[in-house]
Amino acid sequence: MKTTVYMVRHAESLYTEGTERTRGLTLHGKMSAERITEILTNEGIHSIVSSPYARAILTLEGVSEALGLDIQIMEDLRERHFSDDMITDEEFEPASKKMFDDPDYALPGGESNTVCQNRAVGVLKQILEEYKGKKVAVGTHGHVMTLMMNYFDSSYGLDFMNQTKKPDIYRLQFDEMELENVTRLCSEWGEIE
Repeated sequence: MKTTVYMVRHAESLYTEGTERTRGLTLHGKMSAERITEILTNEGIHSIVSSPYARAILTLEGVSEALGLDIQIMEDLRERHFSDDMITDEEFEPASKKMFDDPDYALPGGESNTVCQNRAVGVLKQILEEYKGKKVAVGTHGHVMTLMMNYFDSSYGLDFMNQTKKPDIYRLQFDEMELENVTRLCSEWGEIE
């Protein structure tokens, strides 16, 4: 029985220190979320699950309204906690690389790839069991999405994550717990592949 999961990386959100859970979408992000709604409304989605972060929820809000489906919030889909310390833009990429090179490496107070992957994959496995044979949209974040996909196929790593957009949609087809196919639904924003 095939289960389809639509990984929806959230739309553009202006980073502001201390607003990780609550920051919304930029104007461009809101317009992109409308495009997400157009694409996903015709996919036959049965359920919507999301990270508790506002930007992920807001990206799928239009789909929820169009289909008359509630968004189920799952705490363990939240973005990874990078560090208790402030990370500068210049430090972010080298730290991400080190985390993908060594999955158990973590910045002070932060989550390693292994820890983040384990919690997120636990939710994904729950979704695959609970919604077997159905289509589910999942509101998520770049690192979390990549680590969930990486669990099933190691070719999804840092290079993959770095080429994803905000927002982005990947349709994952599963047979039981085996990932059979991945299709990117948005190439350059606005185009459907």
